[in-house]
Amino acid sequence: MKIVIVRRISQVFFFVVFLWFCIVSSLGTEWWRLRGWPVNWFLQLDPLVALGTVLTTGTLYSGLSWALAVLVLTVLFGRFFCGWVCPFGSIHHFVGYLGRRGKPLSRSLELNRPHAGQAVKYYVLLFLLCAASGVLAARILRLVFDTPPIFLALAAVTIVAAVLTVRGLRSNRRKAYGIFLLMLGFWTAAAFVIPLEQVIRSSLQSGLLDPIPLVYRSVNLVLLPLLDSSTRTLFVGQRYYEGAWLIGAVFLVAVLLNLKTPRFYCRYVCPLGALYGVLARLSLWKIGRVADECTNCRLCEANCEGACEPAGRIRVPECVLCMNCLDECRHDVIAYRTAPSASGEVLVPDMSRRGFVLAGVSGLAVIPLVRLGGGMSHSWNPEVIRPPGALSEADFIARCLKCGQCMRVCPTNVVQPCGLQAGLEGLWTPVLDFRIGTSGCQYNCTACSHVCPTAALRPISLDEKLGRGGFAGKGPIRIGTAFVDHGRCLPWAMDKPCIVCQENCPVSPKAIFVREHFATVRDGVVEVKSAEPLSIRIGGTVLKPGRYAAGDHYLKVSSEPEHQRRRIVANGEYTVSLSPEHRFAELPAAGTRVEIQVRLQRPQVDLERCTGCGVCEHECPVTGRRAIRVTAENESRTRKKSLLL
Repeated sequence: MKIVIVRRISQVFFFVVFLWFCIVSSLGTEWWRLRGWPVNWFLQLDPLVALGTVLTTGTLYSGLSWALAVLVLTVLFGRFFCGWVCPFGSIHHFVGYLGRRGKPLSRSLELNRPHAGQAVKYYVLLFLLCAASGVLAARILRLVFDTPPIFLALAAVTIVAAVLTVRGLRSNRRKAYGIFLLMLGFWTAAAFVIPLEQVIRSSLQSGLLDPIPLVYRSVNLVLLPLLDSSTRTLFVGQRYYEGAWLIGAVFLVAVLLNLKTPRFYCRYVCPLGALYGVLARLSLWKIGRVADECTNCRLCEANCEGACEPAGRIRVPECVLCMNCLDECRHDVIAYRTAPSASGEVLVPDMSRRGFVLAGVSGLAVIPLVRLGGGMSHSWNPEVIRPPGALSEADFIARCLKCGQCMRVCPTNVVQPCGLQAGLEGLWTPVLDFRIGTSGCQYNCTACSHVCPTAALRPISLDEKLGRGGFAGKGPIRIGTAFVDHGRCLPWAMDKPCIVCQENCPVSPKAIFVREHFATVRDGVVEVKSAEPLSIRIGGTVLKPGRYAAGDHYLKVSSEPEHQRRRIVANGEYTVSLSPEHRFAELPAAGTRVEIQVRLQRPQVDLERCTGCGVCEHECPVTGRRAIRVTAENESRTRKKSLLL
């Protein structure tokens, strides 16, 4: 069997496995639901996920140890993951194939010619890694500062290197070393006078462009809801996700660009591919020419997926091991072996020092700049409600991949991709929107916390969520608090009876309680024309028949005590009928003024009991901007937001 056939079978197999894991990522009792399937497996294979979380947290999560195996295999065999395993890469491969079908050889060669823009992905990788490593770098510098001999030695070396560089040593290598040491010395000196840990911040943003979180997010939040909209097989109702158009647009543009240039995303953008490219220079097995007898037909480059120039000095970091060159070569001068290519190899990505420094410094600086807005401190947005189990906001941002797994598994569709409410760092991280789903955060559900691959949502038990058993002392996990908007609430603002929020509150005892209040309806003061024990006839005002018959309206004789009212059971245009238990003992005289009052049960929220589940907000009959809304105040993950003493 040809090697390209084996590669295609591998691509199809892993792509089908990936789709299967996306399909089964929903709650249910059937075997094809989330019942032990390793739905995060592709994320766990991703070394960029593992490296990013190690940099931001100093911890390698157990599931991500799979990535170490991928790294070892990459060092042995090269970028096999890109060409044989990556589901996003397989999509690019297939669409790129469609785009170049029928094109003449000269055009195919032109499309697969190496391009200087292929270095962009290395700058993207460096930028993302530096953005993730700020705190770690600050800690290392602080450690150096806390060790005086090391600090003094480093400072001396830095000064000497800087002086030599300034005095005109023009060797590029020496100049590079000088610049590096100068920067190191600057940060060390900065650590001497300022606490860098409080200035330099880190954030995990690799999930924006890392192909594995990107394809998970795109398939789960865009493609599956679209495909399932007519069959309703995966979801009970239509799934909605805020900003899905942007996620879909990024995915669509990335895929369609393959029609212009094969594997456009892999060649120019993919930070994971860049990481593999850096490691590929160490690989034992590589593609290359076995001898100089090449006829220079260049057929091997016609279908080269990586634009790595296998006929010439092969660019090892760009080779994705598609093996098309081996298949196309009619003279067997291309091989996959441990010996170097006979025509030479390019082992280092084509990066400039200026671009290297610019990407690194930009990555270190961008997070502190973004946080100058104060979104992580005093001006935090109360509308950003994180799912149960979320860590403190800074730790959460340091771990969240934006993969969308928690949004996919949520049974009520309330976990949504965040827009810019949480700032640039929070783009596509999970937040709760109680309007868009089918209910609030379910009382007996902890699914989202158990699918998070990096523990940005730490796994919680139902007892912990509800504050039962061993967690009774801590109480339930609060993700926010409901607040009643007196300007929009029907009983408060419109004198309309409504207890929907109180009735639907799932907490026991209920976190929402009501206070009774009686209000005279508009034009509700009338005069008695005649009276009987169970009814009166009025004059002047015309009543709408049946308007006061729902059981919430009462008749009060103005001259009687405040608490004495009679429940109305029916009314005509000029008559009002009373409940039998509220009959008149003494009939009111003609001309007596009576009031028609409505009994209102105005909702109040018990701060100690409300968990912010949002069921009340979802069920509120004021369907635009809800009259009761949950915000992140009083969430239990941060003591600073507590409203309780």
